[in-house]
Amino acid sequence: MFQGTGSSVGKSLLVAGLARALARRGLRVRPFKPQNMSNNAAVTAEGGEIGRAQALQARAAFVPPSVHMNPVLLKPQSEIGAQVVVQGRVHATARARDYQAMKPALLPFVLDSFARLRGEADIVLVEGAGSASEVNLRRGDIANMGFARATGTPVVLVGDIDRGGVIAALVGTHTVLEPEDRALIRGFIVNRMRGDLSLFDEGMAQIAARTGWAPLGLVPFLDAARHLPAEDAQDLMDHLPRRPGARCRIAVPVLPRIANFDDLDPLAAEPSVDLILLRPGMPLPGDVDLVILPGSKATIADLAALRAEGWDVDIRAHHRRGGHVLGLCGGYQMLGTRLDDPGGVEGPPGHVPGLGLLAVETVLAGDKRLERVHGTTLADGLPFEGYEMHIGRSTGADTARPLLALDGPGRVEGAVSADGRVAGTYVHGLFAADAQRAAWLARIGAVAAPRDHEAGIERALDALAAHLERHVDIEGLLKVGGMNSPEPPSSFCEF
Repeated sequence: MFQGTGSSVGKSLLVAGLARALARRGLRVRPFKPQNMSNNAAVTAEGGEIGRAQALQARAAFVPPSVHMNPVLLKPQSEIGAQVVVQGRVHATARARDYQAMKPALLPFVLDSFARLRGEADIVLVEGAGSASEVNLRRGDIANMGFARATGTPVVLVGDIDRGGVIAALVGTHTVLEPEDRALIRGFIVNRMRGDLSLFDEGMAQIAARTGWAPLGLVPFLDAARHLPAEDAQDLMDHLPRRPGARCRIAVPVLPRIANFDDLDPLAAEPSVDLILLRPGMPLPGDVDLVILPGSKATIADLAALRAEGWDVDIRAHHRRGGHVLGLCGGYQMLGTRLDDPGGVEGPPGHVPGLGLLAVETVLAGDKRLERVHGTTLADGLPFEGYEMHIGRSTGADTARPLLALDGPGRVEGAVSADGRVAGTYVHGLFAADAQRAAWLARIGAVAAPRDHEAGIERALDALAAHLERHVDIEGLLKVGGMNSPEPPSSFCEF
């Protein structure tokens, strides 16, 4: 189990890279995260949802994602509350304090999922959540030491040297843990080192001497990791390349409950595109070609946030100037004339006006739709594959001009405005298809680079695996897990 000294120390990518490295050695590998908190989710073959990071880790291990790889997923809907997804399905909505009381009842689901994965794998790579040193949350814990103690899983602690204070973070974690928890930690990894690795030799020795834990790796920063989907929107903003001289400018308002923002990754990688993520306080530039309203975990609340920033006025002005607008999932719902929440799915029952750029109305009701989908765009017949993940149904005049044809007799989806410059869809993942991305960019006067987006992700995973083969004591890790070490492959595909 890989636990961290804090959030965002790189656990998710370490597990992905190790999953690829060990799978390349011939082991049957499964990723597992008992509890995740993220609005960036993926749909599994069973028709459930898990954190996007676990879906990437499954891909790294050459296996399809399963709801059992992330049995508890928390999807924040407000500052104090979240939707609780258990084994892929919505289980409850709970405030933070109420969730703490709920956790012991969720442990059996976690243990059931873990047992299923253990039964089909040579090794399970478990990712913790947040910080192992959050001893104030230790009672009832299912994400870190509570899980490790319940299953007897050995732990490797990960610290991030790039943020500073990594010695204090690792040694401090050793200090505050209960002796029984501390005994489960067998080693540590220091992640994201920049520059001369030998400069931290003494640091590694100091940590080992003060904790008694084995030093299992000092991992240099890897630039190729930026080509892999980010789990947190902040990671996307921190590493987004700006291209002020690019031919095409696309603006995306970053709303408080932005979801499934990996829709943007293929566009961010396009050399001809300057992708602008609008943070609070930033106006919409007057010269953008396309505005994308992304997915949202709380559409009505995010629509209110969009209005509070004045972006609604900016988007209408952009449209009047001849600009294009695309709404994805929650963004599609915002573009309509009205949103109704009669049952209080997102908060108090009620309704709000939409932006009025599409003649559609949305009712937030019914079961959540979780489905992998395939089809073609009606305008040009180009294929796509993606997924739907939403509550609500949108109807109205503009749905008579659907955007997509889904596989299956008579199945169409989405809406297009009469002038053809505003569109909305519930389908995520359109831009990952190279031909689709090229067609969308061509509509706004840009040219896509001749590249294979999916192959680029595979190359990045191989590069990450090769990187960890060089800088992590994988034989030591396998020994911690009670396994012998298969030989590594003779070569890896470098990025």
